[in-house]
Amino acid sequence: MTTIEIFTDGACSGNPGSGGWGAILRCGDVEKELSGGAPETTNNRMELTAVIEALKALKRECEITLYTDSRYVMDGVNEWLPNWKRNNWRTTNKKSEVKNLDLWQELDKLLPLHKIKWVWVKGHNGHPENERVDKLARTQSRQRLEA
Repeated sequence: MTTIEIFTDGACSGNPGSGGWGAILRCGDVEKELSGGAPETTNNRMELTAVIEALKALKRECEITLYTDSRYVMDGVNEWLPNWKRNNWRTTNKKSEVKNLDLWQELDKLLPLHKIKWVWVKGHNGHPENERVDKLARTQSRQRLEA
């Protein structure tokens, strides 16, 4: 099985506001950068989109170490997702629909295709790849703000 490292980040100017996301996929010495954005979005949507787009870029099953500075994404996958699904995509109180439902459902379909180890990194703390994906995300956010 191919081993991949993925680094992701999302950014938003205002919340909601102009947003961007960035990802680096690394297989050995080969890297690929991905980025994109949306004109009116939230930071959490961009964090989720970064992970989704990185996973969608893979052509076969991989063993992935995925680095994110988003507790929302990491805790969502590792802690909340099973309960949300059990509660028919409702929060713990079962009264409210899960926020960003469309993205969580898309991510949920991609997760079983790979073996993923999640690693949280502190954002804006000098982690080289996290700084790079943050720059990709902020650049995309700015481009949409200026458009």
